[in-house]
Amino acid sequence: MKLRIVTCMPDTHAVAVREIFNDAIINTTALYEYKPWTQTDVIKWFGSKASSSFPVIAAVDDSGTLLGFASYGQFRARPAYKYTVEHSVYVHREHRRRGAGRALLQHLIELARGQQLHVLVGGIDVSNIESIALHEQLGFRHAGTITQAGYKFGRWLDLGFYQLTLTTPVQPQDG
Repeated sequence: MKLRIVTCMPDTHAVAVREIFNDAIINTTALYEYKPWTQTDVIKWFGSKASSSFPVIAAVDDSGTLLGFASYGQFRARPAYKYTVEHSVYVHREHRRRGAGRALLQHLIELARGQQLHVLVGGIDVSNIESIALHEQLGFRHAGTITQAGYKFGRWLDLGFYQLTLTTPVQPQDG
């Protein structure tokens, strides 16, 4: 199977994105959320990304099936954080460990460079050793852990932060 990275589009991919989000919500600690998303939630999410000029990308196979998706968005709502984004990568449970997550994250890194960003941050549940290993392989470093940051599945969850510092922007500016 050969995969391609494409722009993730609501008309084409929203149903598959919702399925992946909801699997993460219902069955994993990859997303600290309780309530499955509706199709309206997914469309609003796409709209929010578009209005902020944040990318949403997809890994698709030869037949166009969505294998996974990734994006980044605002890290914190203060102007001085404008060069830092928090990213997310989600891969369909049937397509994990086949390279889609790596391809998506590598592409996000290149997009961040192109947008003259400086730091990518990933908040990863510390039990998600596969995601942590992928991030470390791509140069991310552990920046800290918030213990008991979330509560899901009847237990406290620790949230690790991993960051990749880029050489961009070429000329950062205040304001």
